[in-house]
Amino acid sequence: MVDEYPLIADHGLIGDLQTAALVSTDGTVDWFCCPRFDSPSVFAALLDRRRGGHCRIRPAAGPCTTRQLYFPDTAILITRFLGQSGIGEVVDFMPPAPRRQATAEHRLVRMLRCVRGRIDFEVDVAPSFDYGRRPHTTHLTDNGAVFDGGDLRLTLHAVREPEDARLADISVAQDNAVRGTVTLNAGQVRGFVLESGGQGAPRAVRVEEVARAFDSTVRFWHTWLARSTYGGRWREVLTRSAITLKLLTYAPTGAIIAAPTAGLPEQVGGERNWDYRYTWIRDASFAVQSLLGMGFTEEAADFARWLGERYQERGESATGPMKIMYRVDGSADVREEVLDHWEGYRGSSPVRIGNGASDQLQLDIYGELLDGIHHADRHGLRVGHQGWQALTGLLDWLADNWDQPEEGIWEVRGGRENFTYGRLMSWVAFDRGVRLMDKLGRPGPIARWLTERDRIYAQVWERGWDPGRRAFVQRYGSNVLDSSLLRMPQVGFLAPRDPMWLSTLAAMEEELVTDSLVLRYDPSASPDGLRGFEGTFSLCTFNYVHALVGAGQLDKARLVFEKMLTYGNRLGLYAEEIGPTGEQLGNFPQAFTHLALIDAAITLDHALDRAATAT
Repeated sequence: MVDEYPLIADHGLIGDLQTAALVSTDGTVDWFCCPRFDSPSVFAALLDRRRGGHCRIRPAAGPCTTRQLYFPDTAILITRFLGQSGIGEVVDFMPPAPRRQATAEHRLVRMLRCVRGRIDFEVDVAPSFDYGRRPHTTHLTDNGAVFDGGDLRLTLHAVREPEDARLADISVAQDNAVRGTVTLNAGQVRGFVLESGGQGAPRAVRVEEVARAFDSTVRFWHTWLARSTYGGRWREVLTRSAITLKLLTYAPTGAIIAAPTAGLPEQVGGERNWDYRYTWIRDASFAVQSLLGMGFTEEAADFARWLGERYQERGESATGPMKIMYRVDGSADVREEVLDHWEGYRGSSPVRIGNGASDQLQLDIYGELLDGIHHADRHGLRVGHQGWQALTGLLDWLADNWDQPEEGIWEVRGGRENFTYGRLMSWVAFDRGVRLMDKLGRPGPIARWLTERDRIYAQVWERGWDPGRRAFVQRYGSNVLDSSLLRMPQVGFLAPRDPMWLSTLAAMEEELVTDSLVLRYDPSASPDGLRGFEGTFSLCTFNYVHALVGAGQLDKARLVFEKMLTYGNRLGLYAEEIGPTGEQLGNFPQAFTHLALIDAAITLDHALDRAATAT
């Protein structure tokens, strides 16, 4: 069964800004949750080839050459099949859902096109509702089929012209899947539309209607991209990252999920398999900065509004007034459970849905939150009165609670520690709070915030620095390095060319950097409560580019950045990590990676421009 799984990188992403699907290079939709990103899956063959469910379209003639690309500057995916008898294409897209209104109605369009010769497409639609736990019935008609899973109903509408008598050679199999063959000659277009939430019977959809939906979707993406202000050296790369972030945005609330998938492993065959279909406070704060950096102020404002709602509705719990992650609608119930009936991607189990880290204490989120708000304020997105009162409450809580062990940014499951990064970002929280108070003239206990800020600063220099390693370390009392601290100069805690920082950077390069790729930390030196290892962390590699630019190593920074670009898939998409042989690992595509790519590119662009001007 292992060999039946495609590589994680062998996928493209489509979506309608409320949910998304992954399409592999063999024409299979093997991951799709509906009606939201964080809803139960309908197609999940990516995590279990036999029981997960799929929607497959492929040539019946056997092996052929495949190519995959996006229609330029859109989220419309084209999978091409090149064979001796003909060339065919599957064009996949989801027309954007309403921007402000959550809906159960979504359309996944799969256009089949014969470009040359003749081609027989095998069609296999086999949904598996509620992570494969809920049975369904199938009703076939002349115009399509209805899959009824109880809480969710999917309608398959045939794309055909009136002269087509009915769906050709399509039938219902014993497992309630719909299978058959569609034969096309050069110039013909057919296909189907898979619709959720509809109550009507399947209908014949004219090719002209699908063409209009295609054109409308193209206009949407081109209009949206026209707002980008980025004109630097890596326009195509950043355009694809921006589209990817937009696809990971739940439009009704503005929340950006960490990734559209769950259970994809950080080590194939290992247990580091997490559900990332939620919105992290940390990611949200970085997203505001990245979106503003490219000129997407509307998305940044929506996300900032979502953030504001989260800290204004703060509660009290053992882990502080805010959760580290939320569902896209702002609710906080992300309880973790294991799908024992699934084998996992290439045997990587357990398969988890929900995320147990949601109950962790991670002090760094308050610094990232305040840093994001401070950045938004510099771009004219002001904090209102109620928002300021809420922020004051958060900082008052942090003043009482920052000096304690926590689980940290990497969400370790080996117990709480005094992580240096958590202290660093607590310093950022108070520093940005003081700056905002001074700029906006808002009331608050500035003397207390200044005192706590300075206490943290002194503590990090005293306890976070290891004289033997000549480096800042992961946690107090250890000599373990951690690449989260690459952000120290980026957030202004120290000068980017401070000798103690340059010594830290050199130590990281010796221990955590391998051929320009950066590990988060060494699990063998710093046990995290989990078995096995992981790949290099792409976010950290892009943060390494930042650090090199700040250290004045511009040529090296550009080389690291350019090398990192070679690890994206053929569509320009990135997972969370890179494995030993260059394979992509972890949930895919990963928002954090694309956010860091945008930030690194913009930072590098500015530095290269300054260097060119200076010469």
